[in-house]
Amino acid sequence: MITLDNLTLFKNIYREGKKWGRCVEAIDNLPNLKPGICHSIGDSLTYRLQEGASPAGALFEGQRRYFDIHYYLEGSETVEWADKRDLQTDSAYDDTTDREWLAGEVRERQQIGKGQLVIFENHEAYRFVGDGAVRKLIIKVTVEGGYFKNK
Repeated sequence: MITLDNLTLFKNIYREGKKWGRCVEAIDNLPNLKPGICHSIGDSLTYRLQEGASPAGALFEGQRRYFDIHYYLEGSETVEWADKRDLQTDSAYDDTTDREWLAGEVRERQQIGKGQLVIFENHEAYRFVGDGAVRKLIIKVTVEGGYFKNK
């Protein structure tokens, strides 16, 4: 999991590549968004506004075709994550949802709050404790094409 303290840092690090520009385009569209409605930009990115506590669960969620980026606008919550190799499959990968559900021990836990962005990479799985009401933009961007500069 990559944690960035603010949007300016995200824009500076991920300024090259069409998909990263589309992430900023989605963020710039925030004033026009209503909670729970999915939007897309091209075929490489979908996004939606979430309000309220993230669903807490015992299982970790993992993806393969998309990175998840969560941009926190209000509130804070605790996220737990682990490397997929250290977890056991509970529900096999579903290509139609790009999700797999895994069980096991937490590797790390972090409180994330207003202004921060987190990027969940595909070798990790995550879950939320559901301990706080948040307002955040959830962006799903394809893994194809440009990669993270710090990896």
